[in-house]
Amino acid sequence: LPLRGGHSARLDVAHNDPPDTLPAPCPPPTRKKTTDPIRRALETALDAYIVTRDDALTVIAGYPWFLDWGRDTLIVLRGIIAAGRFAAAADLLRAFGRFEDNGTLPNMIRGNDASNRNTSDAPLWFCVAAADLAQATDIKTTLDLDCDGRTLADVIASILTTYCNGTPNGIHTDPGSGLVFSPAHYTWMDTNHPQGTPRQGYPVEIQALWIAALRFGAQHLSQRLPWAAALAAKASRSLTDLYWLPNRTTLIGASRATWLADSLAATPGTPAAKATPEDALRPNQLLAVTLNALTNRQQACALTRACANLIVPGGIRSLADRTVITPLPVWHNSTLLNDPQRPYWGTYTGDENTRRKPAYHNGTAWSWQFPLYAEALLQLYGKNASATAKALLGSASEVFNSGSVGQIPEILDGNTPHRQRGCHSQAWGISELLRVWLKC
Repeated sequence: LPLRGGHSARLDVAHNDPPDTLPAPCPPPTRKKTTDPIRRALETALDAYIVTRDDALTVIAGYPWFLDWGRDTLIVLRGIIAAGRFAAAADLLRAFGRFEDNGTLPNMIRGNDASNRNTSDAPLWFCVAAADLAQATDIKTTLDLDCDGRTLADVIASILTTYCNGTPNGIHTDPGSGLVFSPAHYTWMDTNHPQGTPRQGYPVEIQALWIAALRFGAQHLSQRLPWAAALAAKASRSLTDLYWLPNRTTLIGASRATWLADSLAATPGTPAAKATPEDALRPNQLLAVTLNALTNRQQACALTRACANLIVPGGIRSLADRTVITPLPVWHNSTLLNDPQRPYWGTYTGDENTRRKPAYHNGTAWSWQFPLYAEALLQLYGKNASATAKALLGSASEVFNSGSVGQIPEILDGNTPHRQRGCHSQAWGISELLRVWLKC
């Protein structure tokens, strides 16, 4: 409550006795004792988001105004698994598995309304989370989980098969490249009024998730998906061949770095080979490293170096402050809001449609992808990078100990002083920080 001298504010707080019909609260987690204060603080923070919906668990994406979202829940699920909360993870997989229909999952759930399925990443995150749980526990037990009469294996097979053949909402696999086409506004960068980041075509992180999901299917569902291994290999080759931008460089320290296209822009029906590579430097490409989708180590090291340009304390910018060759215009009511050749927007403030939304994914720093940079270092350099990774992750203490104390905000300004914005407490910011911290 900002106050001027001589002014005052009054805050009234009331407590109402809850009705008898409320469901029982989530049981407290059983945890191993730890001497790591950061782990303990992050696990405690994560508890605030795991709640009961009817007869199952779900995840509140953020406070104060988000409910349970598909991709958010499934990304958070990876942190829940890393923390050893396997029963809760299995319950969450069962809960979302029963919503699968023709390869789609809900983008968000409003009460009993799960009709919004405009997401190309949530079903793939489902597969990745299932793979995490199987690796942490037991593959057979995981694949046999009951999702309202179907097993988890049935759900995964349905997702992968339907992605190949085409989903009712426009997602499909390009036969020539093995890559997945995503309609506009179907990725996590799904702000659509104004159309800041449509990313229609072949977004890079969708391909990383797709390759990881195919490999899991090839390894554990080979009889049902005999084509998965070959398709994963084709998609991986296409990722290396079609996304690499050897002529785009940015100065990182004293050296130059190159990276992957953030997306291959295309209209429906356009093959990936004929799509337009977008040279925007974004952190989404880090998932190609952390999920082992990119097999070329030299490229993986180079793109990770490039992403150092995006790091701020506790967050990672969604776009680098540099000129782009492929323009990224943002239009609203026939008015151009940005410089398409210099689309970086470093401050998330002002009018929602003309100021904040254009900045949301075009320079605003995000907490959930921030740990991916540290994870990429660990992936590439092993334990030699552990101290560096911990130091980077430790910079999140600046936001953890301010604002909503003991929590991580949704976003920060890309520009200094990197003020906290958006939801003051965001589930995937906590869960990803915890997951990668436990890898160090």
